[in-house]
Amino acid sequence: MSFTAPATLTTRPTLEGHFGMAASTHWLATAAAQAVLERGGNAFDAAVSGAFLLHVVEPHLNGPGGDMTGVFATAEDPAHPQIMMGQGPAPAAATIEHYRSEGLDMVPGAGALAATVPGAVDSWLNLLEHHGTWELTDVLEFAIDYAEHGHPVLARVIGTIERVQELFTDHWTTSAAQWMPDGRIPKVGELVYNRPYAEVLRRLIAAGEKADDGTGPEGRAARIQAARREWKSGFVAEAIAGFVATPHRHSTGGDHAGVITVEDMAGFDAGFETPVTVDFRGFQIAKIGAWGQGPVLLQTLKILEGFDDDRLDPSTEIGAHTILEALKLAMADRDTYYGDSEVDLEWLLSEKYAASRRLLITEEASHEFRPGATREGAAPAFTPPLVPEGADREALIKAGIGEPTVQKNGVNNGDTCHIDVVDRWGNIISATPSGGWLQSSPTIPELGFCLGTRLQMVWLDKTSPSALIPGKRPRTTLTPTLISKNGQPVIALGSPGGDQQEQWQLLMVLRMLVGGYAPQQAIDAPALHTTALAGSFWPRTWVPGGAVVEDRLGEDVINGLINRGHAVTKAGDWELGRLSCVTRDPATGKLTAGANPRGAQGYAAGR
Repeated sequence: MSFTAPATLTTRPTLEGHFGMAASTHWLATAAAQAVLERGGNAFDAAVSGAFLLHVVEPHLNGPGGDMTGVFATAEDPAHPQIMMGQGPAPAAATIEHYRSEGLDMVPGAGALAATVPGAVDSWLNLLEHHGTWELTDVLEFAIDYAEHGHPVLARVIGTIERVQELFTDHWTTSAAQWMPDGRIPKVGELVYNRPYAEVLRRLIAAGEKADDGTGPEGRAARIQAARREWKSGFVAEAIAGFVATPHRHSTGGDHAGVITVEDMAGFDAGFETPVTVDFRGFQIAKIGAWGQGPVLLQTLKILEGFDDDRLDPSTEIGAHTILEALKLAMADRDTYYGDSEVDLEWLLSEKYAASRRLLITEEASHEFRPGATREGAAPAFTPPLVPEGADREALIKAGIGEPTVQKNGVNNGDTCHIDVVDRWGNIISATPSGGWLQSSPTIPELGFCLGTRLQMVWLDKTSPSALIPGKRPRTTLTPTLISKNGQPVIALGSPGGDQQEQWQLLMVLRMLVGGYAPQQAIDAPALHTTALAGSFWPRTWVPGGAVVEDRLGEDVINGLINRGHAVTKAGDWELGRLSCVTRDPATGKLTAGANPRGAQGYAAGR
């Protein structure tokens, strides 16, 4: 092992086998995915089944009205990974002029004006149609069961409802009816239900059965296509458009109507894209493009590649310092250049550019916002407004805060969901569904879910590459990772966590590829991240020089970071990171998996 050995034994073993592995942020989703593998489904059938169940059991972190991105490779074509594009665009009426006319200078963090066209469901169904093998009715069995018959509600779901109960009772009464039955907050472990969503899924299945074209692959595809049409232009689209047309409370404290229409829903088609990749230490790292924050990980690896291994160990003072400084530089480029537009990634990922950025890392922490120059050497045309930390977070929470993070001592512990699956044939997928969490906007009663808030990541500034433009995607934070070697995928990993997703994954990548850690060792190891960035979520604050660390990093390392000028916040021993991963050795067929122990919720399963 090239890095410092883990300070403690792992909380769990790294699972090993050769049949199939699944890992996710909730044990029920993992169990459902593994059950699909055991019944003959492939990794894509399993991931879709687990993902729909995540809508039910982690409603505070994702929902059907949200979005997702995934990265996968098939056993038939392992050398060409693909991106699942499940990020919906801004609606046709979502213009800067309209939002300004509503008295807004920033997209709200909650309420239907923050909603893109929902993309998650169509993306999962698209994956099932093209790469799955199961019928829709079988894939949705687990989600329907738990939505109809109930599941024990998590403590963190209860905590979320407690924080927004005043908003629910005073303004979002349909959400109160769904999440506060009989006018009270459920108790931890009490069964909660989402029967309207169970009925939505049954109606999607029924739409497919009406389009029955036989028992072969063509018939199965036709049934899934019919379900997708019903979602995008049938009763779901009609219910969404009708409901959001009525003004409701937003996180700004004002009442506004949403702008999504049936035409917006019908005009979105999830698809597949070619990932952006870089080589690092003999491995190929595949990520989504600059319409998300995926290239941040790639840029950071390019910067770090020029350092010796001893400066890449997150568990040492010099390693943690170097990693934090590299992340700040990549994040500054993200906030300045990324968006659903023409982004010069060839330049941002070039050896020449990485070398120039590497020279900016000194022995002291920088408190500056430092995006790089363009290929022509010009300064960036857009600089995001940097809002100092210090907003009244309790007031924001009551108004429906933009990010569904669990707050503890002001530290964001992570949001969103994640699932990884690999099967015995070599199909492998990593996916991060999010958005549409229960505190996003009022629940649409006949559907049992609400809309997402991804538009809060755009700017009401036409000079920004991530400006609000109808039909354009917001720069999402959702960013799973697939790692290959010699044209064969070997690791699928990811994490919830908003702006921390790339940062926590970076630690795992370095510990596994450079440090020689096993998956569970890398997941359990102490985590850290920088907050010296323009926050992606409303109210979009930043902390110059900010670094959040787990106490287990050790007093010597933490004090060393403070002495170097980092503004350190200690988060507690087990508070950062919600990583999971699956791996495959192409030579032997050996499979492994690991999942996050923090919060006692994520699990891996396999054999």
